[in-house]
Amino acid sequence: MKGQKLSRRDILQGSVALAAGAVFASPVRAQAPEPVAITSALVEAAKKEGKLIFYSSMDLPVGEKLGKAFEAAFPGVTIQIERSGSERLFQRIDQEFASGIRAADIVNSSDASHFISWKKNGWLMPFVPEDVAKHFPESYRDPDGMFATSRVWLSSIAYNTSLVKPEDAPKSFADLLDPRWAGKMVKGHPAYSGTIMTATFQMVRELGWEYMEKLAKQRVMQVQSSTTRQRSWRSASAR
Repeated sequence: MKGQKLSRRDILQGSVALAAGAVFASPVRAQAPEPVAITSALVEAAKKEGKLIFYSSMDLPVGEKLGKAFEAAFPGVTIQIERSGSERLFQRIDQEFASGIRAADIVNSSDASHFISWKKNGWLMPFVPEDVAKHFPESYRDPDGMFATSRVWLSSIAYNTSLVKPEDAPKSFADLLDPRWAGKMVKGHPAYSGTIMTATFQMVRELGWEYMEKLAKQRVMQVQSSTTRQRSWRSASAR
């Protein structure tokens, strides 16, 4: 393998294979832990620690509002938000664990495969808040209590209404291959955004890699976007 060059296709297919393998390799637990209520004793214990570190891929303004709401509900506990794209957070956590660093308390990612990997590595702690058990459908919760899906988004095509008439706008991903859109499209980079990584996998699965090769010829500008909407937005307690 030394010196072998990998194409973008090899990397994408390899990551999908690893994720699929992790599903079957995950350890089986008897059941999720009992739901935990927010008691005064739990709050006091949190105040002694003083700070909660939140690694998040959500939009920073949303994360900041969430942090302020938490601090208002639980005075004495501050929130430190470390915001980045999901794929960057995945790399950071991997590097930190390799160095023996356990910085994050809570992790939010828009790439569901991350939780498969973290669970397999034993990096997540089972924890089921009472509200999650009460309000979240079972299909949105890990059966072992390791993580939960807190929000679901669509990844869709948008266009500038000042430049494109509704009747001329692309109606499908196939329409994006029309020469008229060459050099006029922008998308998030899958190496940064978990949403775009997930969307790229979906497109390859449904349309084939040949579609991506044709799309590349359209000279699409790929950017690091902090406003990309999450297809799957999950949170977990880090061990």
